[in-house]
Amino acid sequence: MNQPNSIKLALFGLGYMGQNHLRVLNMLKDVEIVFVFDTNENLARQIAASHNVRYLADYQGELENLDGAVIATPTTTHLDYIASLSDSVRNLFVEKPLTEDLPSTQKALALMKEHSANIQVGFIERYNPAVAVLRQAIENTNKVINIDFVRTNKVSKRIKDVDVVIDLMIHDIDLALTLNGMPKKISAYGYMSEDSIDYARAILTHQNGVFSNIVASRVTEKRKRQISVTCDDMFVDCNLLSKEVFVHKQTITDQYLNNVSIVSKTETINVRPHEALLLQLIDFVAFCRGEKENIPNEVCAHNAICVATEIQKQIREEC
Repeated sequence: MNQPNSIKLALFGLGYMGQNHLRVLNMLKDVEIVFVFDTNENLARQIAASHNVRYLADYQGELENLDGAVIATPTTTHLDYIASLSDSVRNLFVEKPLTEDLPSTQKALALMKEHSANIQVGFIERYNPAVAVLRQAIENTNKVINIDFVRTNKVSKRIKDVDVVIDLMIHDIDLALTLNGMPKKISAYGYMSEDSIDYARAILTHQNGVFSNIVASRVTEKRKRQISVTCDDMFVDCNLLSKEVFVHKQTITDQYLNNVSIVSKTETINVRPHEALLLQLIDFVAFCRGEKENIPNEVCAHNAICVATEIQKQIREEC
């Protein structure tokens, strides 16, 4: 049943992430899913029926009725969907990254500007509750010196169109830029298999003097999502999988003549359990209503792909 003040959305792509989007959108009371679409019609019809939503094979006549659309298709198809939707749909949510490379990102942004369309990019780690706690913790430090980002995963069979820089590292590139701004220097090296970068390490020297050391791997058996922050007065560990944040400090507790006893103190910061995708889509709905401005936008997408492109270039030159 249609709700009079609901935000009318369409979902494109019903793969792994698309089905997660559909699940979460169905949870939001102020959202009406007008239709879903996927090129795999048989699968799409089954999924649509199981979630009690419409599947449309020909959706062009419905675009004018939408407040927004979610694009969760393979990365290499993002530009085509942006091109077909941006003239009619004012607000687009596009899974990260915006597109697979810098030239296609520039084309996508030109289309959005031409049609006065708005965009939110799915940098979901910004909505990880552990990242929010981490940011609060380092706001209280005297000086951040270095941030280590580690993201490893055995290569996923569902990701075939992009390398590890675009698939995994792009998340931490975005976080590094969000925390410290654009870099003045980038150094990178990695490992390639069958013309694809499967392991990448990059050091970003930011304009503010902070270093970001970013590692991404699709050849590592252990799945890991870790951020470690070295400050001049503390060390912060953040596990994005277990949603745990630990702050390590040293305190001088006793002094006996010339001997000083130094004790390491560890504080565990409580992280409230929130689903990042839910928070992200709540923001998109507010964005469609014109009630939200501070979201990962086209500038964030452009900056992240620029850094990713330089990392890829250096690794390919070395390999």
